[in-house]
This record gives sequence, structure tokens and C-alpha cells, in this order.
Amino acid sequence: MNINYTIVTRFILLGFSGITNHQVFLFPIFLCTYIITVCGNLTVIITYKLSPSLHTPMYFFLAHFAFLEILYVSCTVPKMLSDLLSECKVISFSGCAIQMYCVLLFGGTECYMLAAMAYDRYNAICHPLLYTVIMSDITCIRHVVGSYVIGAANALIHTAFTFSLPFCGSNEIDHFFCDVPPVLELSCQDIWVNVLVVFVVAGCVIIGSFIVTIISYVEIISKILQLQSASGREKSFATCSSHLIVVTIFYGSAIFMYFTPRSSNRDGKNSVVSLMYTVIAPLLNPFIYSLRNRDVKSNIKNIFLWLIKL
Repeated sequence: MNINYTIVTRFILLGFSGITNHQVFLFPIFLCTYIITVCGNLTVIITYKLSPSLHTPMYFFLAHFAFLEILYVSCTVPKMLSDLLSECKVISFSGCAIQMYCVLLFGGTECYMLAAMAYDRYNAICHPLLYTVIMSDITCIRHVVGSYVIGAANALIHTAFTFSLPFCGSNEIDHFFCDVPPVLELSCQDIWVNVLVVFVVAGCVIIGSFIVTIISYVEIISKILQLQSASGREKSFATCSSHLIVVTIFYGSAIFMYFTPRSSNRDGKNSVVSLMYTVIAPLLNPFIYSLRNRDVKSNIKNIFLWLIKL
């Protein structure tokens, strides 16, 4: 039996249409969030580049992480801001595929960058005498390149599997960007293979890097508990707790988005959850990881004073 379908050539991003009356207030909030996120991460990168004293493995990772955050947040927020001011929230089929690939690329890369940063802190605290040997320049570069390779492979697999499906009928994505779960909901074909791919591949990327990160912090906390100085323990715990907050927000929301039953990702919940790892985490990261750091703040002050004297 032949069934005629209307083939989808473009999608409509519903975004926050459930709170239409408040969208005018959402625009300035997300615009300020985006500006602060970009400026905060740019500050970290510029400070690292202009401060020779910060040219260590830890700040090397932080600078690359800040650059990654700018790319990551720029995949979704500019389009979301445009849609908040527009009645026509349309994205082309190819545009949706490109956006999905970029989000998954930078999101997957961020997972392993967080793991690399946790591993770096583990070696600095647990193996201080061997730290410079373990975390050599070439090792740091390999961690960064490896993170991007894993992110690119993860993005390619999910995007290829998702957009190889036929889409027909409804073209309304219940989300503010093209993410895998809400796009799969629009397919007119059985998606069990795609769901399996999400669980296996995303599981390796998200859960795998999360386990490495948690193990590193468990070892770090164990080492901190052995410190004789109470002030040293308090300072170290404060730093670790801040890092773990960001890690929990990023991984917790990502795990909820990709590993909960399909029925729970409806009614706009996916948009709210995705805000946590696509917008809130990139906003917090430069402040938690870098701008609260005494060395970074000191170098920012020196750069600012140098600019004033010019």
C-alpha cells in the first residue's frame, strides 16, 4: 500500500512558545547571558595569552576550555535570540543538521575537556613531584586534540543517523535548537536503532568522561583529607566544590536529556533542561574555573593597569 507523505524540507523551532507572553522578557535576559559568557571566556583567553606566568598545563586547559565554551554557546543562543524576536521560527533542513553537528561536536569535546582538566588537577595534587613529567606540553596537546576528535566522531555518528531518517508530517521541533531527541520524535520511521545509538555512543562519551572526572575528584578529595593544614583543606574543598557544581549541572542535565524515556522529553521540558548545559554551564564556567582564581585575577588587574597607562 502506497502512502503519500509531505516530505519535510524545513523545521520550526517551538522554543519557549509555551510562555509566549513572557518571550519579550526572555530576550534581554538571554542576550545579557550570552554577552557575559562570551566576554568572560574571552577575558580568560586574553589573560592566558598575555601572562607568561600562567603558561602552565592548568591554564592551558582553561584557555582552550574557554575558547570551546564560546563556540558551544554560539551554536544555539544567537538563533534562539533571533527566534524570540521573530514570528517565523524556521530553520532549514541543512541548517538544522549543521546546528546539531556543531552542538554535538562542542558538547562532546567539552565532556572530555572536563575530564582532562580533572585528570590534570589529580596529577597536580596527588603526584606533585611527577606533575611536570606526566603533564608535558605534548601530553596536554594530545588531550585537547583527542577531545576534539572524540567530539567530532560523536557528532558525525549522531547527525548521520538522525538525518538519514525520513521526516514527514509535522515539522515542529519542541526545542530551541536542533537536538537529537526532539528531532527523532518527528521521524515517520521506527527509531529504535537511533535510540540504541544514542544510548551506546552518547553513553560512552557522556558517562565515560563523567566517570573519569568523578574518579579524579574522589582521589583529589581523598588526598585533601590527608592535608595537615585546616586552611589548606578548606581552600581546596572550596575549589573542588565549585568545580563539582559545574560538572553536576553539565553532566546531570545532559544525562537527563539523552538517557530518559522519550515520553519524559515532551511538553517543553527538554528546552528547560538543555538550557542548563548549553547556556547556564558556559556562563558559570569562566567564573568558577578561572575568574575566581587569585592568579588569574592578579594578572587581569595587571593587564588592565597596563592598558590604562597606554
